Amino acid sequence: MENVIQLMPSKWVSESVLQTITGLKGNTIKKARTECWMEGREYKHVSADGIPFDNSQCFYDWKLVEKWIGSLPAAIPRRKSA
Repeated sequence: MENVIQLMPSKWVSESVLQTITGLKGNTIKKARTECWMEGREYKHVSADGIPFDNSQCFYDWKLVEKWIGSLPAAIPRRKSA
């Protein structure tokens, strides 16, 4: 019998955890980070010395990201081609 471990994510999660719990893909997260989200609110760049570079790891407030997803308008149905 396998052991199952259930974890509750903390407020700030890594991108891989954000992808797992929301279903967002990496490129969607990157575009939202550059065009929609505010640093310090939906995401934070982090580094050990407190001075992150552009390529430093980001952590995300998954509850605010879920709220953002819920606020998006419904998709417009696309015309299907033959």
